[in-house]
Amino acid sequence: MRAVRRLARHELRLFAGLALWAARRTHGTGGGGQAFGYARGQGVVMAGLAVVCVIETLTMSVLLRRWPVPHAVMLFLDVYTVALVVALHASSVVRPHVLTGDCLRVRHAAHVDLRVPLTAVASVRRELRTTHGRTDGELDVPVGSRTSVTVELTAPVTHVTLLGRRRDVRVIRFHAEEAEGLVRTLSTLARNAT
Repeated sequence: MRAVRRLARHELRLFAGLALWAARRTHGTGGGGQAFGYARGQGVVMAGLAVVCVIETLTMSVLLRRWPVPHAVMLFLDVYTVALVVALHASSVVRPHVLTGDCLRVRHAAHVDLRVPLTAVASVRRELRTTHGRTDGELDVPVGSRTSVTVELTAPVTHVTLLGRRRDVRVIRFHAEEAEGLVRTLSTLARNAT
Protein backbone atom coordinates (compact mmCIF):
# COMPACT_ATOMS: atom_id res chain seq x y z
CA MET A 1 0.00 0.00 0.00
CA ARG A 2 2.89 2.32 0.77
CA ALA A 3 4.29 1.78 -2.74
CA VAL A 4 0.93 2.74 -4.27
CA ARG A 5 0.86 5.96 -2.23
CA ARG A 6 4.42 6.78 -3.28
CA LEU A 7 3.61 6.19 -6.96
CA ALA A 8 0.48 8.35 -6.69
CA ARG A 9 2.51 11.17 -5.09
CA HIS A 10 5.10 10.78 -7.82
CA GLU A 11 2.49 11.20 -10.55
CA LEU A 12 1.03 14.24 -8.78
CA ARG A 13 4.52 15.80 -8.72
CA LEU A 14 4.88 15.06 -12.44
CA PHE A 15 1.60 16.81 -13.22
CA ALA A 16 2.53 19.69 -10.90
CA GLY A 17 5.67 20.00 -13.04
CA LEU A 18 3.44 20.25 -16.10
CA ALA A 19 1.53 23.12 -14.45
CA LEU A 20 4.80 24.88 -13.54
CA TRP A 21 6.06 24.40 -17.11
CA ALA A 22 2.89 25.98 -18.49
CA ALA A 23 3.35 28.89 -16.06
CA ARG A 24 7.06 29.17 -16.99
CA ARG A 25 8.20 28.71 -13.39
CA THR A 26 10.72 26.42 -11.76
CA HIS A 27 10.63 24.39 -8.55
CA GLY A 28 13.14 24.86 -5.73
CA THR A 29 15.29 27.55 -7.34
CA GLY A 30 14.27 30.45 -5.10
CA GLY A 31 16.34 31.74 -2.21
CA GLY A 32 19.46 32.57 -4.19
CA GLY A 33 20.13 29.13 -5.64
CA GLN A 34 21.80 28.78 -9.03
CA ALA A 35 19.96 26.43 -11.41
CA PHE A 36 21.68 24.04 -13.82
CA GLY A 37 19.42 22.39 -16.38
CA TYR A 38 19.71 18.90 -17.82
CA ALA A 39 16.51 18.36 -19.83
CA ARG A 40 17.67 19.63 -23.22
CA GLY A 41 19.44 16.33 -23.95
CA GLN A 42 16.23 14.34 -23.64
CA GLY A 43 13.79 16.72 -25.35
CA VAL A 44 13.93 15.12 -28.80
CA VAL A 45 13.51 11.60 -27.39
CA MET A 46 10.56 12.66 -25.25
CA ALA A 47 8.93 14.45 -28.19
CA GLY A 48 9.40 11.32 -30.31
CA LEU A 49 7.86 9.17 -27.59
CA ALA A 50 4.88 11.54 -27.33
CA VAL A 51 4.35 11.38 -31.12
CA VAL A 52 4.47 7.57 -31.05
CA CYS A 53 1.91 7.57 -28.23
CA VAL A 54 -0.38 9.89 -30.22
CA ILE A 55 -0.11 7.60 -33.27
CA GLU A 56 -0.92 4.61 -31.07
CA THR A 57 -3.93 6.49 -29.67
CA LEU A 58 -5.26 7.19 -33.15
CA THR A 59 -4.65 3.61 -34.29
CA MET A 60 -6.42 2.08 -31.30
CA SER A 61 -9.29 4.52 -31.76
CA VAL A 62 -9.80 3.30 -35.34
CA LEU A 63 -9.44 -0.39 -34.39
CA LEU A 64 -11.92 -0.18 -31.50
CA ARG A 65 -14.48 2.17 -33.06
CA ARG A 66 -17.16 -0.57 -33.18
CA TRP A 67 -16.84 -1.41 -29.47
CA PRO A 68 -17.72 1.68 -27.40
CA VAL A 69 -16.68 0.48 -23.93
CA PRO A 70 -13.19 -0.81 -24.86
CA HIS A 71 -12.81 2.23 -27.12
CA ALA A 72 -13.55 4.62 -24.22
CA VAL A 73 -11.22 2.76 -21.85
CA MET A 74 -8.33 2.67 -24.32
CA LEU A 75 -8.88 6.30 -25.31
CA PHE A 76 -8.67 7.36 -21.66
CA LEU A 77 -5.52 5.28 -21.07
CA ASP A 78 -3.85 6.52 -24.26
CA VAL A 79 -4.59 10.18 -23.58
CA TYR A 80 -3.35 9.73 -20.00
CA THR A 81 -0.14 8.16 -21.33
CA VAL A 82 0.49 11.08 -23.69
CA ALA A 83 -0.12 13.53 -20.82
CA LEU A 84 2.24 11.52 -18.59
CA VAL A 85 5.04 11.60 -21.18
CA VAL A 86 4.69 15.37 -21.59
CA ALA A 87 4.53 15.80 -17.79
CA LEU A 88 7.71 13.75 -17.41
CA HIS A 89 9.62 16.07 -19.72
CA ALA A 90 8.05 19.17 -18.18
CA SER A 91 9.04 17.99 -14.71
CA SER A 92 12.64 17.61 -15.89
CA VAL A 93 12.62 21.16 -17.23
CA VAL A 94 11.15 22.78 -14.09
CA ARG A 95 13.25 20.79 -11.59
CA PRO A 96 16.87 21.59 -12.49
CA HIS A 97 19.90 20.84 -10.33
CA VAL A 98 20.27 23.65 -7.78
CA LEU A 99 23.48 24.88 -6.17
CA THR A 100 23.16 27.05 -3.06
CA GLY A 101 25.69 28.31 -0.54
CA ASP A 102 25.40 25.18 1.59
CA CYS A 103 24.18 22.31 -0.61
CA LEU A 104 23.86 20.83 -4.08
CA ARG A 105 20.48 19.39 -5.07
CA VAL A 106 20.91 16.70 -7.72
CA ARG A 107 17.54 16.16 -9.37
CA HIS A 108 15.92 14.28 -12.20
CA ALA A 109 12.25 15.07 -12.90
CA ALA A 110 10.23 13.95 -9.90
CA HIS A 111 12.26 10.74 -9.46
CA VAL A 112 15.44 12.00 -7.80
CA ASP A 113 15.97 14.89 -5.39
CA LEU A 114 19.21 14.34 -3.48
CA ARG A 115 20.63 17.05 -1.22
CA VAL A 116 24.39 16.96 -0.88
CA PRO A 117 25.95 19.25 1.78
CA LEU A 118 28.90 21.17 0.36
CA THR A 119 30.96 20.22 3.42
CA ALA A 120 30.73 16.57 2.28
CA VAL A 121 32.13 17.23 -1.22
CA ALA A 122 35.66 15.79 -1.51
CA SER A 123 36.10 16.39 -5.25
CA VAL A 124 34.13 17.32 -8.33
CA ARG A 125 35.12 16.91 -11.94
CA ARG A 126 33.73 17.04 -15.42
CA GLU A 127 33.67 13.46 -16.65
CA LEU A 128 31.64 12.32 -19.64
CA ARG A 129 30.43 8.74 -19.19
CA THR A 130 28.04 6.80 -21.37
CA THR A 131 28.04 3.45 -19.56
CA HIS A 132 26.83 3.05 -16.01
CA GLY A 133 27.01 -0.25 -14.18
CA ARG A 134 25.13 -0.54 -10.91
CA THR A 135 27.66 -0.32 -8.09
CA ASP A 136 27.16 -0.12 -4.32
CA GLY A 137 27.82 3.34 -2.95
CA GLU A 138 27.36 5.06 -6.32
CA LEU A 139 24.37 6.90 -7.75
CA ASP A 140 24.12 7.49 -11.50
CA VAL A 141 21.51 9.94 -12.76
CA PRO A 142 21.98 9.79 -16.53
CA VAL A 143 20.12 11.82 -19.14
CA GLY A 144 20.20 10.28 -22.60
CA SER A 145 22.42 7.49 -21.21
CA ARG A 146 25.20 9.88 -20.24
CA THR A 147 26.53 11.74 -17.25
CA SER A 148 28.89 14.70 -17.36
CA VAL A 149 29.68 15.53 -13.72
CA THR A 150 31.16 13.27 -11.03
CA VAL A 151 31.04 14.25 -7.36
CA GLU A 152 32.97 12.25 -4.75
CA LEU A 153 32.02 12.69 -1.09
CA THR A 154 33.94 12.51 2.17
CA ALA A 155 30.91 10.98 3.94
CA PRO A 156 27.96 9.10 2.48
CA VAL A 157 24.60 10.75 1.93
CA THR A 158 21.34 8.81 1.92
CA HIS A 159 19.43 8.56 -1.33
CA VAL A 160 15.77 7.53 -1.07
CA THR A 161 14.51 5.76 -4.19
CA LEU A 162 11.11 6.27 -5.79
CA LEU A 163 9.61 3.39 -3.80
CA GLY A 164 11.28 4.39 -0.51
CA ARG A 165 14.37 2.18 -0.43
CA ARG A 166 17.37 3.87 1.22
CA ARG A 167 20.90 3.72 -0.19
CA ASP A 168 24.06 5.36 1.11
CA VAL A 169 26.12 6.85 -1.72
CA ARG A 170 29.64 8.27 -1.83
CA VAL A 171 29.92 8.91 -5.58
CA ILE A 172 27.27 10.75 -7.58
CA ARG A 173 27.28 11.05 -11.35
CA PHE A 174 24.76 13.21 -13.17
CA HIS A 175 24.30 15.23 -16.34
CA ALA A 176 24.24 19.02 -16.55
CA GLU A 177 24.02 21.12 -19.69
CA GLU A 178 26.56 23.61 -18.34
CA ALA A 179 28.84 21.04 -16.73
CA GLU A 180 31.97 23.24 -16.82
CA GLY A 181 30.22 26.10 -15.02
CA LEU A 182 28.70 23.77 -12.44
CA VAL A 183 32.03 22.07 -11.73
CA ARG A 184 33.83 25.40 -11.40
CA THR A 185 31.19 26.95 -9.10
CA LEU A 186 30.76 23.80 -7.00
CA SER A 187 34.54 23.43 -6.54
CA THR A 188 34.81 27.02 -5.30
CA LEU A 189 31.83 26.75 -2.94
CA ALA A 190 32.97 23.37 -1.58
CA ARG A 191 36.48 24.74 -0.86
CA ASN A 192 35.00 27.73 0.96
CA ALA A 193 32.58 25.51 2.93
CA THR A 194 35.34 23.44 4.56
